This record gives sequence, C-alpha cells and structure tokens, in this order.
Amino acid sequence: MSIKAIIFDVDGTLADTEEGHRQAFNKAFAEAGLNWHWDLDLYDKLLTVTGGKERIKYFVSDFQSDFAKPVDFDGFVKNLHAVKTRHYTNLVQEGLITLRPGIKELILAAHSAGLKLAVATTTAPENVAALLERGLGKDWQTLFGAVGCGDMVANKKPAPDVYLWVMETLGVTADECIALEDSENGLHASLAAGITTFITINHFTRHHDFSGAAAVLDDLSDLPGFVRLSGLPLPGLIP
Repeated sequence: MSIKAIIFDVDGTLADTEEGHRQAFNKAFAEAGLNWHWDLDLYDKLLTVTGGKERIKYFVSDFQSDFAKPVDFDGFVKNLHAVKTRHYTNLVQEGLITLRPGIKELILAAHSAGLKLAVATTTAPENVAALLERGLGKDWQTLFGAVGCGDMVANKKPAPDVYLWVMETLGVTADECIALEDSENGLHASLAAGITTFITINHFTRHHDFSGAAAVLDDLSDLPGFVRLSGLPLPGLIP
C-alpha cells in the first residue's frame, strides 16, 4: 500500500525548539517572581514528561517539593504556562528559532506531490502557529490537513491519542502514514498508533532509546533516501 500521509512532530523535529522552550520557562518564572531556574541538566530530566503544564507540575512534585502550592494550583500552572507561551512565541517571531535543515523543502515537495500532511504534537497551538508562520508563511495552514496539538486529546504522548485523532481527521490508516519524531515518548506514541516512524535526533534526545524506529537520522534532509531503502512508496516524492 502506498504512503498517503506524513505526520510531523514539532518540538525537536520541525525545529530545535527545546532550548527556546527552556529559556521561555525561565523568563516566565522570573516574571512571576519565582526563584526557579531550569538549567540544561535539569531540563533534560524534565523532558521525560510531555506537555508544558505537566512539566511544571512534575518539577514542583519531584524537584521543588518545599514549594507552597497556591489553593488553585491548576490555575497557577495554567497562568504560568500562558506567560511562558508568550515568551516562546516572541522568541520565534524574533527569528531566534527556525525550521531544521530540509524541513521546509520536504513539506513543500510532499504537498506538491499530493501527500497529506499533518502535525501531531503536545505543544500549544500558539507555538505551532508561530513557528510555522515564521518558517512557511502566513498561509502555512493550507499545507496541512490536520493539526493535532496539546490539550486537544485526553492523553498526551507517549499515549497514541494525538496520532489516532490526526489519522481520523485525515481519513487515513496507520499503514498509509509515516511519522517523523525526535524523542522516545514521541516514538512510543506513534508506534502505539501503528505508524512506521523515522527519528531525527537533537541535543536533548540523542541518548534516547529508539528501538522500533525505521531509521534514526541526524536531520530530515536524508529522509527520502532512508524511506526508499525501507521500501515504503511515497508517490511523487520518492521514485
């Protein structure tokens, strides 16, 4: 069966965003008057949890247990995360976070070839929109048939929910898709949905266990060759 769709993760896959997220979290903490600071080593540990709000809660429970939680802790986390999102989108709009090598070319070529494209991520819709508008232009949404984000599904990665939602929205089955991911949690999510998955590594994820991936790549400029070697037909994109 021919591949009809490519589903993209965002953070670490479309762009090396995690350092930008780390800086945005620290800016939000400072703005809120908190003496929290996530350095690289700590952030590497926090990345085992997907979702920004979930990551803040994990930090408090496991690394900041003496923090006096406000009565409405969920509201506190939601507001803090909204401030973080504002700082992150500012970084993107300033051009400090850009698409990874080969991404724009891959997206445009795949769209021109008639393949369905989608996003499956745990990040907020505002983050996705800021990144893709900056990298692909104001009409970026016309390139994608489905954009699955953050809180749109009940369970975030490594659960397969966002992939299942995207496939239903596109009207495709798992064997008609490939997924592009960068992390162990993302790989677990896509494999649980039954999708063949290619990994592109980055600083934060190169030590992850990618057992089950079709290939592990430094960047996606090499993707067409590895897809060809895997024997998966991509009409119009891979001869």
